[in-house]
Amino acid sequence: MDKILEGLVSSSHPLPLKRVIVRKVVESAEHWLDQAQCEAMFDLTTRLILEGQDPFQRQVGHQVLEAYARYHRPEFESFFNKTFVLGLLQQGYHSLDRQDVAILDYIHNGLKLIISCPSVLDLFSLLQVEVLRMVCERPEPQLCARLSDLLTDFVQCIPKGKLSITFCQQLVRTISHFHCLSTQEKELREYVSQVTKVSNLLQNIWKAEPSTLLPSLQEVFASISSTGASFEPSVALASLVQHIPLQMITVLIRSLTTDPNVKDASMTQALCRMIDWLSWPLAQHVDTWVIALLKGLAAVQKFTILIDVTLLKIELVFNRLWFPLVRPGALAVLSHMLLSFQHSPEAFHLIVPHVVNLVHSFKSDGLPSSTAFLVQLTELVHCMMYHYSGFPDLYEPILEAIKDFPKPSEEKIKLIFSQSAWTSQSNSLASCLSRLSGKSETGKTGLINLGNTCYMNSVIQALFMATDFRRQVLSLNLNGCNSLMKKLQHLFAFLAHTQREAYAPRIFFEASRPPWFTPRSQQDCSEYLRFLLDRLHEEEKIFNVHSSHKSESLGCSETSLQKVASKAPVLAETPCTSGREKTLIEKMFGGKLRTHICCLNCRSTSQKVEAFTDLSLAFCPSSSLENLSFQDPASSVNTQDGNLMCTSLVGPLEEPGVHDPAAATFSCGSAVRGSMVSSPDAFCCAEDTLVPNESSKILVNKNVPQKPGGETTPSVTDLLNYFLAPEILTDDNQYYCENCASLQNAEKTMQITEEPEYLILTLLRFSYDQKYHVRRKILDNVSLPLVLELPVKRTTSFSSLSESWSIDVDFTDTSENLAKKLKPSGTEEACCPKLVPYLLSSVVVHSGISSESGHYYSYARNIAGTESSCQICHQSETLALASSQSHLLGRNSPSAVIEQNLENKEMSKEWFLFNDSRVTFTSFQSVQKITSRFPKDTAYVLLYKKHNSTNGLNGNNSTSGLWVNGDPPLQKELMDAITKDNKLYLQEQELNARTRALQAASASCSFRPHGSDDSDPPGSCGPAGGGGGGGFNTVGRLVF
Repeated sequence: MDKILEGLVSSSHPLPLKRVIVRKVVESAEHWLDQAQCEAMFDLTTRLILEGQDPFQRQVGHQVLEAYARYHRPEFESFFNKTFVLGLLQQGYHSLDRQDVAILDYIHNGLKLIISCPSVLDLFSLLQVEVLRMVCERPEPQLCARLSDLLTDFVQCIPKGKLSITFCQQLVRTISHFHCLSTQEKELREYVSQVTKVSNLLQNIWKAEPSTLLPSLQEVFASISSTGASFEPSVALASLVQHIPLQMITVLIRSLTTDPNVKDASMTQALCRMIDWLSWPLAQHVDTWVIALLKGLAAVQKFTILIDVTLLKIELVFNRLWFPLVRPGALAVLSHMLLSFQHSPEAFHLIVPHVVNLVHSFKSDGLPSSTAFLVQLTELVHCMMYHYSGFPDLYEPILEAIKDFPKPSEEKIKLIFSQSAWTSQSNSLASCLSRLSGKSETGKTGLINLGNTCYMNSVIQALFMATDFRRQVLSLNLNGCNSLMKKLQHLFAFLAHTQREAYAPRIFFEASRPPWFTPRSQQDCSEYLRFLLDRLHEEEKIFNVHSSHKSESLGCSETSLQKVASKAPVLAETPCTSGREKTLIEKMFGGKLRTHICCLNCRSTSQKVEAFTDLSLAFCPSSSLENLSFQDPASSVNTQDGNLMCTSLVGPLEEPGVHDPAAATFSCGSAVRGSMVSSPDAFCCAEDTLVPNESSKILVNKNVPQKPGGETTPSVTDLLNYFLAPEILTDDNQYYCENCASLQNAEKTMQITEEPEYLILTLLRFSYDQKYHVRRKILDNVSLPLVLELPVKRTTSFSSLSESWSIDVDFTDTSENLAKKLKPSGTEEACCPKLVPYLLSSVVVHSGISSESGHYYSYARNIAGTESSCQICHQSETLALASSQSHLLGRNSPSAVIEQNLENKEMSKEWFLFNDSRVTFTSFQSVQKITSRFPKDTAYVLLYKKHNSTNGLNGNNSTSGLWVNGDPPLQKELMDAITKDNKLYLQEQELNARTRALQAASASCSFRPHGSDDSDPPGSCGPAGGGGGGGFNTVGRLVF
């Protein structure tokens, strides 16, 4: 058979005929062959694979070898033995050199064929020695990448024990010898792919054997700190940086900067080469390590190295800004180098000649990413020109080029320079590190940004500052439970009691991240909040249902909860009854909204009540930015007040009664004007369909203050009134009236029938651009009232039905026929409208220009009542609805009284700014002015706490002598975990103090505590902003 195959592949027969015969040869592998015949066939196929003259011969060799090896496994095991493999690796194969990649590929495939044979263990032992020899010979990137593929598939071939350390060190040296001389894109992409495979192999070894990490990093530093002129280590070493744990920054940088054996020349060379790594397209965290090393050198006062490196590399770093893949890291390093180089304009003036060309180039391409980049760059340039004034001949062309971009304030510039100076870097190695020196003066704990997790951090801090909710979570007895609520309780406990300045919520993030959220990418904080509340609600509801149906206690393990969750759709079909106990989420955030539709032809009405956890407020149309006031639709027709006029405004064109099916089970849906939305897709749809409808009626106040130029500033009250304003359903949006048995014009109103304890409002800032098919951000400023009056209309006829989440509506129906299911009632209930006052508790701010990028941070304050946190008050402590607009806006209005009370007690000043790991004191004035000061920083999610007039405003009344500041005592399990971590933290601080004592006695400057935020944009996330990018110290607001 081997002779037939050999003659066939070398014959001149047509290729299709050859393929047919080869198929017959492959099929014949099932037949019995003796040892000699099998060996002859293996010899031939090996020769075809390794020395085949064309791809067809090599393909035939692979096909036949795999077939015969499968059916004649013992014979192939005898052929593919230790001696044969060793000969291939050390001597090659006939004309092939031993370092030919084809030999390594052949061995790789051979191992796959005999993986189940006992002799494979001998081959593993052989390869452990041979692969170490191969890397010591400094193979080319292609061969090294193939070797990495083999070792990734067969980890048994990786050297073990002490040899594994040697192997990693030699592999690092091999990477340092990699070079690609080609300038063609295809070859460059292949080169980067090969290097990535090798670095991934090292990462896997480091994870499997942590003892290999430190020796490998020492080898990296030895390579880049070499001062010999004959060797220039490859930039490919940058591919290893992303695999080094960021938690090691503190230890490694301190070790490098304080090691007396590291000479200044070696450190200078190493730093320069690390800056060169910014050119590597796929490298991550290079800028973080470079900036950390720069700050570490400043902390030990090695200013000569900093000056030499800055002057030597500043132009190279600036040139990296031209390349999109490496631009964020380059801008971060450039910003730090320029802002810290404060003793001379020399470094800045080196790049001045290149600024104008760069600005013009990015202005001309018109890309949003280019515009965002230019905003950061021009702010940096403004800072430098302010600091080094007196060179008009150099700066005038730059000022002309950047005249259309915002200029930072003088206060901001001063703050940035004071925080960036070399002399401000203490031995704590600055704020780029995750472990800082202790809690800020606020006493609050920050949350470390885990990589674009500011959307989670801002929401968690807002929920934590919701005092009653926090106390309820902390008081739950969840011992032995592994639910999401347990993880939230753990997180809240650490935020309340840890001594660290910032806590890393890794476990909670992994448990609470929606499955469709891409890790390490920016997400919508409102979408995350809905998902989180929905998960917590469903988890508790399902557990309670199963507990009530089983006499034995149901375990609360994560596995059991997942099993229960699989049955959730069945449970979801059962509406909530008045007998079911509300979940914590329902008690705290649940409200009810009634949709009322009146046919304008026969005047019959249909209505339904649904649950909500947040209201999504659309912006009033541009043609009607006057202040809107809520008025009962039943009385709006007869209103004759002189200050009010009935007018037509923009309204949505959604189908009437469009609802998400999950709303029937309280899916934490967001009530949007015209629809109830609980899914992210529905949220976007409802937001994007806000288009003009000429028939929507609302009431408009003409006597409202205006900004200069006649432009009004809408308030949250305006948006809420617009949400609740009546809407006329006409044209394509007509309502199907069962009484008329046809589509009719109808009036649709929405009324809140039950208010939540905490009211969540989401401002719909992301509109859909139908021309460019992108979501754009609405940057309009919105006035945030400290006290918000929520119109609540309770009805007597609905009192018995209000406990149900749905009324005569099948929520599984589509939006097309949902309105048809609304049953005409034909009666008008007697409404009892009241205004329920709410106090502003927290504000989540989005900084940026799109929903897919930017940064989130939050303002919050403590608001607590006198009631026991174990007994949530659901009484209707409301104020009578005023009969006219003048009364609503007058001095004696409920909101005015409450605001005056707040001012008397100075509650409005007790605000905190939570910006990832940074927490600072702030004021309500800063909250109000945030958008006017920083136009891209806009309020997005608001949290209001219902005010009970009997509470008073003193928030820290403990309900028990055991409750500290009103918070319940922790479970023993939680307290033990916190105590253990606090002890560990104290040991770390002691070790740091001992290390600092060994350093230079004349430390330049002590660490300054965080101060006020009023001069620094909270949206920035550098050393002044708390952890993720922005300002001039890190990548910027588009990367976290």
